[in-house]
Amino acid sequence: QVQLVESGGGLVQAGGSLRLSCAASGSIFSINTLGWFRQAPGKQRELVATITSGGSTNYADSVKGRFTVSRDNAKNTVYLQMNSLKPEDTAVYYCNMRNRWRVDYWGQGTQVTVSS
Repeated sequence: QVQLVESGGGLVQAGGSLRLSCAASGSIFSINTLGWFRQAPGKQRELVATITSGGSTNYADSVKGRFTVSRDNAKNTVYLQMNSLKPEDTAVYYCNMRNRWRVDYWGQGTQVTVSS
């Protein structure tokens, strides 16, 4: 079993920054993709950014140039640095891990609220 624990959410003004962290534990294999998804009220969960164990990244168009995903493989931790935050970034942010068999694991979510 895999556990993902997020931290770092909160309330910030538009234009501000936040850094999310997600620590993975349990039955973790070296080859996996870690990432962040978000879900705003009344909307579907959407991809924000992912990073493979090899370091390849993928971003949603809406966050390119503002958000940076990174990982520390030794700590099994993924980070999301969010800069120039906008009110439309307000959502619950979920950490995700997909293993080599394409099985998904999710964190409990952390609220990010950006005030205008």
